[in-house]
Amino acid sequence: MENTKGFCLLEDTSDLRDELSVIRHHLHQNPELAYKEFQTSDFVAQKLEAWGYKLTRGLGGTGMVASLTAGTGTRAVAVRADMDALPIAEETGLPYASCNAGLMHACGHDGHTTMVLGAARHLARTRAFNGTVHLVFQPAEEIGADSGAKRMIEDGLFERFPCEAIFGLHNHPGYPTGTFMFRSGPFMAASDTVNITVHGRGGHAARPHLAVDPVVIGAALVGALQTVVARSIDPMQTAVVTVGAFNAGHAANVIPESARLQISVRSFDATVRQQLETRIRALAEAHASGYGAKIDIDYVPGYPVVINSVAETELALEVARELVGEERVVNNFGPIAGSEDFAYYLQQKPGCFLRLGNGEGAPMLHNASYDFNDDNLTVGAAYWTRLVERFLAR
Repeated sequence: MENTKGFCLLEDTSDLRDELSVIRHHLHQNPELAYKEFQTSDFVAQKLEAWGYKLTRGLGGTGMVASLTAGTGTRAVAVRADMDALPIAEETGLPYASCNAGLMHACGHDGHTTMVLGAARHLARTRAFNGTVHLVFQPAEEIGADSGAKRMIEDGLFERFPCEAIFGLHNHPGYPTGTFMFRSGPFMAASDTVNITVHGRGGHAARPHLAVDPVVIGAALVGALQTVVARSIDPMQTAVVTVGAFNAGHAANVIPESARLQISVRSFDATVRQQLETRIRALAEAHASGYGAKIDIDYVPGYPVVINSVAETELALEVARELVGEERVVNNFGPIAGSEDFAYYLQQKPGCFLRLGNGEGAPMLHNASYDFNDDNLTVGAAYWTRLVERFLAR
């Protein structure tokens, strides 16, 4: 692409491919769970310090912010990478597969971290920007509640590192590598978890009339919950209610005392989110009561809706078009029912969370065969570099 103003091009980071691949493979081999990213944090910190960044560690536990100033500009921008892995046993067979049994980078956070490190490397060696960049390396995105973003904000992230906007991305299997996807407004869903325990009365399988069977009640409730979205939510709105776990009993000839359901609830609108909670609670309580059982409901609020601001999304979109061309950019990409704690940042600051294709036919996220595509490493490094340069040049 034409580069009349000297902003970063794809070829400007191509010499970093081997270095970034080594970094990414190291991170992939050494996955760590939420708030336990000790080796990951140390490894990332060593790289950043060697490149001349001012480093502040310990935000949100194992999180850190790397800051660099160039020129005389007084403006600042932030870019975020997540660092944690998942409790999944890897089945890729790769030479750099996880060395930590039962843990793997099945969501690509190793790649997200490496792309931001690539940008850090290039920004430090060129310093072709005018102002301050804060690179936010965050723990515990996968935890679902009380996440790294929330804790970093509570630790004074934006007071200690003022910025005008914050940006982040997630890889997206199913789209060609190096393809960027954007959407203004609500982009990724709010996610809540509901734990329902049905308390019946245990007994002998041969005498069910003397018991209150929580298995039957729980099974009927699973079916009833499917009506929440179908019959209680406006069809023009998007919502999901999924029963992901149903646990009860240990023997064929014993009616257990209780059954437990675990439910994932997704939505894109605050009113709909409240409607879902109200309806799920009422339905579960009435259902159990109708069978003569008691019920406990633990409704756990998760991440808010990811809502991208218009101006920052338009800038991020322009940068992608300039970098990779119109044919590799998708605007108005459809809403995604997955959730992201980047939403907490966007409640505090304007910004944009975008998606980057990880390859057509690639294994899905959170799959034991998943792997981040190394072809994205220099693309992501160039993108973040150019975004910082463009934002601070405005």
